[in-house]
Amino acid sequence: MENFVVSARKYRPDTFRSVVGQSHITTTLQNAIKQDKLAQAFLFCGPRGVGKTTCARILAKAINCENFGENMEPCNSCPSCNDFNNGTSMNIFELDAASNSSVDDARELIRQVAIPPQSGKYKVYIIDEVHMLSSNAFNALLKTLEEPPSYAKFILATTEKHKIIPTILSRCQVFDFNRISLQDIVDHLAYVAQNEGVTYEDDVLHLIARKADGGMRDALSTFDQLVSFSGNRLTREACLQNLNMLDSSYFFSMVDNFLKSDIASSLLLYNEILDKGFDGQHFITGLDEHLRNLMVAIDPATHPLLEVSDVDRARYGEQSARCGVKLLLQYLNIASDYEYRYRDASNKRLFTEVCLMKLCSCLMPPASSNQPPSGSRPS
Repeated sequence: MENFVVSARKYRPDTFRSVVGQSHITTTLQNAIKQDKLAQAFLFCGPRGVGKTTCARILAKAINCENFGENMEPCNSCPSCNDFNNGTSMNIFELDAASNSSVDDARELIRQVAIPPQSGKYKVYIIDEVHMLSSNAFNALLKTLEEPPSYAKFILATTEKHKIIPTILSRCQVFDFNRISLQDIVDHLAYVAQNEGVTYEDDVLHLIARKADGGMRDALSTFDQLVSFSGNRLTREACLQNLNMLDSSYFFSMVDNFLKSDIASSLLLYNEILDKGFDGQHFITGLDEHLRNLMVAIDPATHPLLEVSDVDRARYGEQSARCGVKLLLQYLNIASDYEYRYRDASNKRLFTEVCLMKLCSCLMPPASSNQPPSGSRPS
């Protein structure tokens, strides 16, 4: 059986041009190489799966490349690039700070830095999850990071920039990576699906991108999982089932019930959601997000803030027009208050059902003020 390679590795970018959603980083790095203004140390910060380690590898390969391509791209054909691609490069070292966090590991690294490269121009040290280093290890590296040999370059990567001590930050050029936009993830997933011969229904790629929350690696891992589940035809139903996501149609139906003051239908729909295995926290958080999207959809100027498919964007626009700003603010005030207090509720189902009743009652006419006489009983 042929060894399977996950999409996150198979389609990992190997040039600056192929990095998705980080053009502000790649352009700066390419210009630094072109102008021969490379810093001695770089710090790549950002969420998981957005390209920090990938860009570090491309930069390490590019500065040792013997035949630069267009826009200072690594050629992927010279001996240095081939050694790197085959994992046999003697000039590029990748370290995991999580398993090499002690001061002794830092001292060993400093001893290695003192040895010049036997071939090539630079020795590059990529230290991933650098925030895991101990305080003593950080302090041991300070002098080397500030005044390394001319042939040594350091590329540090972390998801938790706030844990890096200021003395390290001041010795590095800091690059902040962005969350990858939903549309960029969708476009890249469409490219992967085309190459893999996978077809998909409308909105499936948007659902995967929403689940990934700005991380390309998460999106590709989810894509592989869905292909394993449903074969080469990805359906919306299979996607929602496998990813444990609530279909947006439930929230559109729920808001329709609010507008009709239909408490019974709201409670029955919530019961159906619970029967599908979703808990109240999941539902009420999704309802808050849905109401937020309705508020954003009221003004066409804010439509770019909706990270949804074109079909759902149209549905949000139609439903928000029926609600209006004042009513949506009332809905949001109630739903967000109940979401905040949900964790402390002892009877969580009843708590959520009361929230739904309150939302349904927003448009109910006020109760009559006529009260029966004191001591009388209604006939």
